[in-house]
Amino acid sequence: MSAVALVVAAGRGERLGSSGPKAFVMCGGRPMLEWSIDALRAVPEVEHVVVALPPGIEAPAGTSGVVGGSERSHSVRAALHHTLAGDPVLVHDAARPLLTPEIVRACLAGLDADADAAIAAARVTDTIKEGDGATPASVARTLDRDRLWAVQTPQVFRRDVLERALAQPHDVLAAATDDASLVEAMGGTVRLVECPRENLKVTTLVDLHVAEALLAARRP
Repeated sequence: MSAVALVVAAGRGERLGSSGPKAFVMCGGRPMLEWSIDALRAVPEVEHVVVALPPGIEAPAGTSGVVGGSERSHSVRAALHHTLAGDPVLVHDAARPLLTPEIVRACLAGLDADADAAIAAARVTDTIKEGDGATPASVARTLDRDRLWAVQTPQVFRRDVLERALAQPHDVLAAATDDASLVEAMGGTVRLVECPRENLKVTTLVDLHVAEALLAARRP
């Protein structure tokens, strides 16, 4: 296996109260992006890392950089076009600094012969209710949480499948909440790889504090 990793790091950090790119907010004493880069580079199967960045930002050492797009999937497409080799393709959000080499290896292994993609996910433990869309909302129904998963990254794809998914119009990509949903809409098979809930996404200041505490707990 000779995989390539695409790291999405072009987003801004308004909800964190940051005036700059979220991926470069300090987390546990270093820019958030660096935690994910270290985890990816610790896996021998990942031969190259491409980072989608805001304009004017240089790529971290040992990686290649490309200017990201206005939406997440646009950044993934830009990063994919930047590399001509690597299959499968692993996509990861820089806002998930709790990534570990073990999670990376599990997702790569989850891409079995009959799958088009394999994605990190955690089982939902809360009761989930669907609203009716009104304001104020009322409960339309309660979902069966035994069948529900909270999706994370990394997400691993066969290169040709991801290329077809990202070849769709800009508006289709802009509406996608993750790249796996584009593959699902094409009729592809997406495997769920159970991963720890601690592989959280940093969106708010509370998330950042939780991530820092979890990273500190890893230190010997």
